[in-house]
Amino acid sequence: MTPKLIVTGMMGTGKSSVGPLVAKRLGWKFADSDTEIVARSGKPIARIFQKYGEAHFRALERGVIARLAGNPEPAVIATGGGALTDPATAAALAHAGTIICLTARPEVIAARVEKSKSKRPKLAEGGKPLLDRIKELMAERAEAYSRADLQIDTSELTIQEAADRVIAEFKAKAEV
Repeated sequence: MTPKLIVTGMMGTGKSSVGPLVAKRLGWKFADSDTEIVARSGKPIARIFQKYGEAHFRALERGVIARLAGNPEPAVIATGGGALTDPATAAALAHAGTIICLTARPEVIAARVEKSKSKRPKLAEGGKPLLDRIKELMAERAEAYSRADLQIDTSELTIQEAADRVIAEFKAKAEV
């Protein structure tokens, strides 16, 4: 089995920014499961959620992640924020390599998400203020995220610093 470094965590923690930089520094392929889902389905994620629901999205995600995890090349895989909440997806990722969960304080996530142009379907649920919804989602996903091999708080880190930490933690874990 070739090594995989899986970068997961809440939206706004830096997965899609840190992942490609880590892959480039390691000389590995980079794959973003959300990007792959959009490419395969021909629909934006927000539209998939809206038209078909979360269960359909998680099924698409499960298939994409199984394919990425099974690819023989070393790779950095960035997952969607809810990927680890699906038991089959979490198991495939755990079998594939080291899972690093990026974290950040709720206020930091809110500020980053507000700057982003991406539509975040899970944040729109319940019609709550953004910060309240982020805290709620973090609580819902806490158990799933706790199963990651490592956690790195990106609240005070630049993208480059976060990538440095991810690589250092990954290499340290590989030596154990």
